[in-house]
Amino acid sequence: MTGADLPNLVTSIPGPASRGWIDRLAKRECPAITARRARRADALGVADTDPIVWAAAVGANIEDVDGNRFVDLTAGFGVAGVGHRNPAVVEAAKAQLDTLVHAMGDAFPDTGRVLLLEKLAELTGMSHGILGSSGSDAVEAALKTARVATGRDGVLAFDGGYHGLTYGALSVLGYKADAFRAPFAGQLGGHVQWSPFGDMPASFADVGAVILEPIQGRGGIVVPPMGWLEELRSRCDRDGALLIFDECYTGFGRTGAWFAHQEEGVKPDLLCVGKALGGGFPISACLGTAEVMAAWGASKGEALHTQTFLGNPLGCAMALASLGYMERKELPARAAQIGSWLAGELSRFGAVRGRGLLLGVEIPGALQVSRALLERGYLLLPAGPAAEVLAITPPLTITQHQLVGFLDALGDAVRG
Repeated sequence: MTGADLPNLVTSIPGPASRGWIDRLAKRECPAITARRARRADALGVADTDPIVWAAAVGANIEDVDGNRFVDLTAGFGVAGVGHRNPAVVEAAKAQLDTLVHAMGDAFPDTGRVLLLEKLAELTGMSHGILGSSGSDAVEAALKTARVATGRDGVLAFDGGYHGLTYGALSVLGYKADAFRAPFAGQLGGHVQWSPFGDMPASFADVGAVILEPIQGRGGIVVPPMGWLEELRSRCDRDGALLIFDECYTGFGRTGAWFAHQEEGVKPDLLCVGKALGGGFPISACLGTAEVMAAWGASKGEALHTQTFLGNPLGCAMALASLGYMERKELPARAAQIGSWLAGELSRFGAVRGRGLLLGVEIPGALQVSRALLERGYLLLPAGPAAEVLAITPPLTITQHQLVGFLDALGDAVRG
């Protein structure tokens, strides 16, 4: 694979090797994790078919254990912004593995942690940060920061928002609340107020934090009305609440700018980033202004918020390499340019949502269409509460040739 190849399928999808690995996985993994077809002696499976099992990836290509080659239009849940197995990121990882793989969180940092926080401050204008391992980590750090800064427990969140599934993040998750939040409602507290995305509550008087995605991702690639973010900013300032933008999905060039909120000139108090940050390594950050972060006070030798892998040296090295590659290749601008062309091409299939290479097209039966595309060698996922949108979120390095192939396959899949 070169990373710029078109699909090449040599077996049925999924192939026999993938099905065999899924059988083995089913014997050891909690059945709630990976959807799979039910077997004769097992009624737990609910999927129409088994997933493919990945063996290798590079650029915008995936190879499964059967030797089938696919084009990835998910970027691995948005992680592979610079492409899978980006050479610059891999080189940085190998070099780091030769020197230092693990430091000690809040106790003993390494230089990479310093360099990464400096780089993130340069890119975001947020002078201070708390590093983590996942988007949920970043969200929970932001919620805790808002609590210590304002002294208020109340949080305003929005219907359809996706912020992760750990308990702190789950409490502000509006996406498919009946499925994700309801089973754990008794352990989530009653501190969160809810509003439709794009609407403006009358007052934030009892709220210490307002959290949202500037463009909703998993919730359906939903872009809010122009000016809404600016009004939220004004209301937060008026009522003393902190504004948190969760840009784990939308950040690092995905929408055609470094960060989606920059396109409207609205600056948050706290910014959550992750996914594409590490070039494949699980690393995230909650970034904020000096004034807001100062509310934590100085460390007295035992941090109030930390974790074992905070600022992991390998993750920091890979993140620095990923960010450097984005800058050198001007990937945000590329996403804007190629995304504009792609949105025009997609419009013949249905209404198009999103910006840059965070796009969705409203297609009846988007889930079935995504399965038909998989059988043609293209990986996509549906989005929205009713899976009403086909999400297109490829690596920012994907070639136009690969996208033309996808459009041809989409036409075939829609026609049946």
